Amino acid sequence: MSPAEKKLLLVFKKLAAAEQENLQAYGEFLLARHREKSPQPVLEPQLIPRGENESVVAAIKRLSASYSMLDKPQLLNESSVLMTQHVMQGRAIDEVIDELETLFARFYQELLDEQVALNESPAQESP
Repeated sequence: MSPAEKKLLLVFKKLAAAEQENLQAYGEFLLARHREKSPQPVLEPQLIPRGENESVVAAIKRLSASYSMLDKPQLLNESSVLMTQHVMQGRAIDEVIDELETLFARFYQELLDEQVALNESPAQESP
């Protein structure tokens, strides 16, 4: 979760129920206005096959290119944890790369799910 998301959630939790509903309605209004301006479909990943004797760094670069539509800062934290496990703790390279592939696929699925949820959110009501 980004700092902005954390701050928004903190503000939301401090509001009374009626104010929370107003904030949610305003967010949906902004989202509807944004969707009218620029609906952007999620691109399909261009999966690049794993290279023979691929390093963890090479795998991250390959997966970043394969999943170019993903927000890289969000992936950096979890990817770096896996790389550290390999380098510092001796975790097997194939196991780490398998988990990296799963991580990128999971972030892609979350992006697709988010888009579906946005498309299914209630449309702005007409006055």
